[in-house]
Amino acid sequence: MRSSDLIAGLDVGTTKICAVIGEVIGNTVDVKGVAITPSKGLRKGVVVNIDSTVESIRKAVLDIEEMTGLSFQNVRVGISGGHIKGFSSYGAIGIKGSGVSHSDIEKVIDAAKAVYVPLDREVLHVIPTGYAIDGQNGIKDPVGMIGVRLEAEVYIITGSVASIQNLLKCCEKAGIDVDDVIFEPLASAEAVLTDEERELGVSIVDIGGGTTDIILYKDGCLKRVSVIAVGGNHFTNDIAICLRIPIVEAERIKKGFGNAVVMSVDDFEEIEIMQSEQKRTILRRHLAEIIQPRAEELFNLIKKELISCSGYEIATTGVVLTGGGSLLQGIDRLAEAVLGLPVRIGLPWKVRLDQGVTNNPIYSTGVGLLLYGLSNDKHITYYENGFDGIFKKVKDWVKGFVYKK
Repeated sequence: MRSSDLIAGLDVGTTKICAVIGEVIGNTVDVKGVAITPSKGLRKGVVVNIDSTVESIRKAVLDIEEMTGLSFQNVRVGISGGHIKGFSSYGAIGIKGSGVSHSDIEKVIDAAKAVYVPLDREVLHVIPTGYAIDGQNGIKDPVGMIGVRLEAEVYIITGSVASIQNLLKCCEKAGIDVDDVIFEPLASAEAVLTDEERELGVSIVDIGGGTTDIILYKDGCLKRVSVIAVGGNHFTNDIAICLRIPIVEAERIKKGFGNAVVMSVDDFEEIEIMQSEQKRTILRRHLAEIIQPRAEELFNLIKKELISCSGYEIATTGVVLTGGGSLLQGIDRLAEAVLGLPVRIGLPWKVRLDQGVTNNPIYSTGVGLLLYGLSNDKHITYYENGFDGIFKKVKDWVKGFVYKK
């Protein structure tokens, strides 16, 4: 196996660091291994302790290298958090020559992204969402078409420069080079959505530990992104407070016995919990009564977000839940009841899994990071001046800082 055929992704989340390594085979990826370690040093997707984050990243990389016998230095890193924002923009140019060329596409994208971005923010993605020639819209690939005026609509995703700097700094200190920084739900979408869902309209809801990311697709194009500052950790904290147990124990019983729908739990089923180093028994229904209100709050926030951006008109095929939070039993049923839309759990299905690698929604972002670059022919993403803009300066600044230490 050539090292050039290997690609790696690093999902740096609030509760876990997920490292994924795969081999490119044609138009797909053969996932060779996945390693997950607890994440320490992040809160709501943002680095709050560099040393702890570096240690967690190093542990994930070491684990996957020991597991697969493969080594890597360059990775695609996922980023999320409440600092991520998105907005639409528009550009237009005159067409010279016999038809639209690839250079015309680049020029109209440059025109569309020539908008004011505050100095404390960095452009992560500039994604074309549609073209028009001489007023005729709905065009996805205008190359070769005849006209005099080319217009483009794009969706621009930005993040906090400080948050990006800190994430890159942690990766550099952990001994890995970052090839790309990708907004995590975009990666998850590559792993779990079908082309038909993208065309007809769908919302993907990625429930992480500290945040829940929402993106909308319609006509094969990105329409909206947003981040809600509620995630799986809020469920865990509610359990810990109500039952007066440690966070670790609350997380254990949430994963093992939690249910988002009280009515689906037997009235007399009991579970054991550790409280003050002593075992005690509680009704499993009581645990569900703690979880359900928080789940309802989360999906009401999602519903409010969908209403605000005409999401119900866009997501005609429904909602795809993914991420670790989607593993909570009954959460898809509750989501359907609150949102009034069809809901399914999204698993990464566009890859080949080696023996021992399970298909699980907690891997959606990690696997999607491997797939993201392979799909650029369908879902083109332009970066501000390649890596010659602010993003390259951020990387160079981080490298200089790290190596001077």
